[in-house]
Amino acid sequence: MKYLYIVDFWVPFPSSEYGGLINVIAENDNECHDILRDAEFSYNDAHDHLIMHEVASAPRYELAEEVQSGIVSSFVT
Repeated sequence: MKYLYIVDFWVPFPSSEYGGLINVIAENDNECHDILRDAEFSYNDAHDHLIMHEVASAPRYELAEEVQSGIVSSFVT
């Protein structure tokens, strides 16, 4: 079973004040974390420990059909 995660994207101050939302399809929190960590706009490695917190608190919705894991869409400023 896979889920659609709606994850807050952020770059903590003082590095930046930018953010947005990233929609990810993943089987579980760990896979979602790995997909976000490896994304082109990836979080700074110094903030890697914060990704799982955002994934765990993200709204998630069970998908009715089997689809490939990955980022579905993103809006990041």
